[in-house]
Amino acid sequence: MNQALTSHSTWDLVVQAGPVVKLVMLALLAASVVSWAIIIEKWRRFRRVSKDAAEFEERFWSGGSVAKLYQTAAQEWPESPIVTVFVTGFREWKRWEGNGNSGPRVSEVGDLFMNVRRAMNVALNREVDNLGRGLTFLATVGSTSPFIGLFGTVWGIMNSFLGLAGAKSTTLTMVAPGIAEALIATAMGLVAAIPAVIAYNKYAADLRRQHQKMDNFGSEFLNILERQSSRRGSQP
Repeated sequence: MNQALTSHSTWDLVVQAGPVVKLVMLALLAASVVSWAIIIEKWRRFRRVSKDAAEFEERFWSGGSVAKLYQTAAQEWPESPIVTVFVTGFREWKRWEGNGNSGPRVSEVGDLFMNVRRAMNVALNREVDNLGRGLTFLATVGSTSPFIGLFGTVWGIMNSFLGLAGAKSTTLTMVAPGIAEALIATAMGLVAAIPAVIAYNKYAADLRRQHQKMDNFGSEFLNILERQSSRRGSQP
């Protein structure tokens, strides 16, 4: 019996599996490959976003000219979400600011800040959507892969026992290969699901962190613009 079992390698069991089990394994393999591609891409993306955000905020709070930073930020950090929020808000401010140092009229101040906030919120939501692209797939793979693998296992075990229906005598040697090949589907489901769940939880937390950071920056930046407007309005 041991010799019969050891003669079947994992690859032999996969090759000998039925068409339904093979289809399940192929689907799980494809889901795992796509998941790992997303995991690697998100790892690079979030690492880059965190690095760019730290560099930008250090430059922003260093006391330099915000107007000069606005002119160069998009070129220095072209893929940074927080820079996009800043550039969008300042562009809206410049559009309303007018020529020279006259600034917006008092009657327009409320509309000005409302438009700046709205523009930054739109940019923030767009960047969060871009950062979160692919996370839904990871969540889907993590939640459904074990059940897909279990379906392949149940189907394979069912076929193994159906194959013994006409046999006069049965032994474990006759059933073991079919059960073993069916259990590979469950194993593949877990292999696909576990990394996807871990990655989803990590990147979902990173996404919330970046969202909060951009939202806090937008509020602080709007406060700076309000103080600047107030100082201009108090000048004779």
